[in-house]
Amino acid sequence: MTTAFLPGSFDPPTNGHVDVLRRAIKLFDRVVIGVVENPNKSGLFSVSERVALLTAIADGAADVVSFTGLLVDAAKKVGADVMLKGVRDTTDV
Repeated sequence: MTTAFLPGSFDPPTNGHVDVLRRAIKLFDRVVIGVVENPNKSGLFSVSERVALLTAIADGAADVVSFTGLLVDAAKKVGADVMLKGVRDTTDV
Protein backbone atom coordinates (compact mmCIF):
# COMPACT_ATOMS: atom_id res chain seq x y z
CA MET A 1 0.00 0.00 0.00
CA THR A 2 1.41 3.39 -1.01
CA THR A 3 0.70 6.39 1.20
CA ALA A 4 1.06 9.88 -0.26
CA PHE A 5 1.45 12.95 1.95
CA LEU A 6 0.11 16.27 0.66
CA PRO A 7 1.38 19.04 2.96
CA GLY A 8 0.56 22.73 2.89
CA SER A 9 -0.88 25.68 4.70
CA PHE A 10 -4.14 25.51 2.70
CA ASP A 11 -5.11 28.99 3.84
CA PRO A 12 -7.56 28.83 2.17
CA PRO A 13 -7.82 25.60 0.17
CA THR A 14 -7.83 26.52 -3.54
CA ASN A 15 -9.02 24.91 -6.75
CA GLY A 16 -5.37 24.00 -7.37
CA HIS A 17 -5.22 22.14 -4.05
CA VAL A 18 -8.42 20.30 -4.94
CA ASP A 19 -7.01 19.36 -8.34
CA VAL A 20 -3.81 17.92 -6.83
CA LEU A 21 -5.89 16.03 -4.24
CA ARG A 22 -8.22 14.52 -6.86
CA ARG A 23 -5.26 13.38 -8.95
CA ALA A 24 -3.52 11.92 -5.90
CA ILE A 25 -6.60 9.94 -4.84
CA LYS A 26 -6.56 8.21 -8.25
CA LEU A 27 -2.85 7.40 -8.07
CA PHE A 28 -2.23 6.26 -4.48
CA ASP A 29 -3.78 3.76 -2.09
CA ARG A 30 -3.91 6.29 0.74
CA VAL A 31 -3.64 10.09 0.74
CA VAL A 32 -2.99 12.12 3.87
CA ILE A 33 -3.39 15.89 3.75
CA GLY A 34 -1.09 17.62 6.24
CA VAL A 35 -2.15 21.08 7.35
CA VAL A 36 0.88 22.89 8.73
CA GLU A 37 0.41 24.97 11.85
CA ASN A 38 2.88 27.85 11.97
CA PRO A 39 2.57 29.75 15.26
CA ASN A 40 4.56 32.64 13.77
CA LYS A 41 1.93 33.36 11.11
CA SER A 42 -1.62 34.55 11.45
CA GLY A 43 -3.73 33.19 8.66
CA LEU A 44 -7.13 33.80 7.20
CA PHE A 45 -8.48 30.58 8.77
CA SER A 46 -7.50 28.78 11.96
CA VAL A 47 -5.88 25.35 11.69
CA SER A 48 -9.07 23.67 12.90
CA GLU A 49 -11.10 25.53 10.26
CA ARG A 50 -8.67 24.49 7.52
CA VAL A 51 -8.79 20.87 8.70
CA ALA A 52 -12.60 20.98 8.65
CA LEU A 53 -12.67 22.51 5.15
CA LEU A 54 -10.26 19.91 3.79
CA THR A 55 -12.10 17.07 5.52
CA ALA A 56 -15.29 18.17 3.75
CA ILE A 57 -13.47 18.54 0.42
CA ALA A 58 -11.85 15.10 0.72
CA ASP A 59 -15.23 13.54 1.53
CA GLY A 60 -13.70 10.42 3.07
CA ALA A 61 -11.22 9.81 0.23
CA ALA A 62 -8.25 11.20 2.20
CA ASP A 63 -7.24 11.64 5.81
CA VAL A 64 -6.57 15.15 7.11
CA VAL A 65 -4.12 15.90 9.93
CA SER A 66 -2.49 19.03 11.29
CA PHE A 67 1.15 19.25 12.28
CA THR A 68 3.85 21.53 13.59
CA GLY A 69 7.58 21.18 13.23
CA LEU A 70 9.50 19.52 10.46
CA LEU A 71 7.70 18.26 7.38
CA VAL A 72 9.83 15.11 7.29
CA ASP A 73 8.75 14.21 10.83
CA ALA A 74 5.07 14.65 9.94
CA ALA A 75 5.52 12.51 6.82
CA LYS A 76 7.19 9.75 8.85
CA LYS A 77 4.43 9.91 11.46
CA VAL A 78 1.73 9.14 8.87
CA GLY A 79 3.85 6.48 7.17
CA ALA A 80 4.23 8.38 3.92
CA ASP A 81 6.01 6.74 1.00
CA VAL A 82 5.55 9.74 -1.30
CA MET A 83 5.49 13.50 -0.77
CA LEU A 84 3.25 15.57 -3.07
CA LYS A 85 3.60 19.26 -3.84
CA GLY A 86 1.87 21.34 -6.46
CA VAL A 87 3.78 23.75 -8.69
CA ARG A 88 2.43 27.30 -8.66
CA ASP A 89 4.62 28.78 -11.38
CA THR A 90 8.10 28.53 -12.88
CA THR A 91 9.75 29.85 -9.69
CA ASP A 92 8.67 26.63 -7.92
CA VAL A 93 10.45 24.31 -10.38
